[in-house]
Amino acid sequence: MSDIQAIQTRLVDDIAAASDLDALEALRVAALGKAGSITALLKSLGGMTPDERQVQGPQIHTLREAVTAALADRKSALDAAALDIKLAAEAIDMSLPDDAAPRGSVHPVSQVMDELAEIFADMGFAVATGPEIEDDWRNFTALNIPETHPARAMHDTFYFPDTDAEGRAMLLRTHTSPVQIRTMMSQEPPIRIIAPGRVYRSDSDATHTPMFHQVEGLVIDRGIHMGHLKWTLETFLKAYFERDDIVLRLRPSYFPFTEPSAEVDVGYKQEKGRRIVGGHGDDDGHAWMELLGSGMVNRRVIANCGLDPDEWQGFAFGVGVDRLAMLKYGMDDLRAFFDGDLRWLSHYGFGALSVPTLSGGISA
Repeated sequence: MSDIQAIQTRLVDDIAAASDLDALEALRVAALGKAGSITALLKSLGGMTPDERQVQGPQIHTLREAVTAALADRKSALDAAALDIKLAAEAIDMSLPDDAAPRGSVHPVSQVMDELAEIFADMGFAVATGPEIEDDWRNFTALNIPETHPARAMHDTFYFPDTDAEGRAMLLRTHTSPVQIRTMMSQEPPIRIIAPGRVYRSDSDATHTPMFHQVEGLVIDRGIHMGHLKWTLETFLKAYFERDDIVLRLRPSYFPFTEPSAEVDVGYKQEKGRRIVGGHGDDDGHAWMELLGSGMVNRRVIANCGLDPDEWQGFAFGVGVDRLAMLKYGMDDLRAFFDGDLRWLSHYGFGALSVPTLSGGISA
């Protein structure tokens, strides 16, 4: 009895002192494995007399149960300790800032579109839209563009092989002027709208792309004259470039849909390889730069839309949105606008919450 008790004490102490699961497993095998010490004692019962077995048997079984229980308890303790260590190593410090999630950027064209809408809304203009696939009547004929005009040529315009129900040719609009036609035909004057959107022309180089963005303005009312046009453009450009020294020069020009027509130049200077709009073009270090086209709406266009040109007059203008973005934010290649380069967008893009407002400023 004393020998078995000594074995039990030794084994239980060794089990309690096991430092890890591997050491514990080694003790289990040494005691309860096929060649283990307790297994040998159990096998020895077969060579004992009945009287010896009656005395030794219960003691050996008690030893096995005690060792088995000690192994289970120690394993539970080691498992719990290992879990505590793992949890401590993998704990999340809730006081630390979370990893910044990838954030998208607002494209400069979208930003400028919002700026334009904000500026013209303050002047009483509404935003009008129309389809990008148009018929040649609204895109050309109604705008007093004759069939022999170069803009109608196949190499300048993307035509579709299909025609509409009235047999008119269909095309990708070359300007947003068809929106003006649709508005005049569907809405009673007075009219004050801007028409921003995508337009398409067969042209591609550093300053031209087959698809680009344009915004046009239209005012139809009684007693409209060129003074109203010049004031509108000055107010618009001063608000957009956020400068009070914007100086315009209107040069006589020709557009089929306006008469008289004027190219609008702005004064600018060159700084560090970038054009800075502002100042008088004739001042030292300054020059004139053509920015947009404008004029009084041609009487024929007004009549084509079912209005009386003797009663209603108006002015119109158009400018490239991409060009405005390039001038204000210092971009030098129009093609980069449509390359989809995330590095370019991360540099020139705008935060999603950078919403233009006249009260809070319209630039980033």
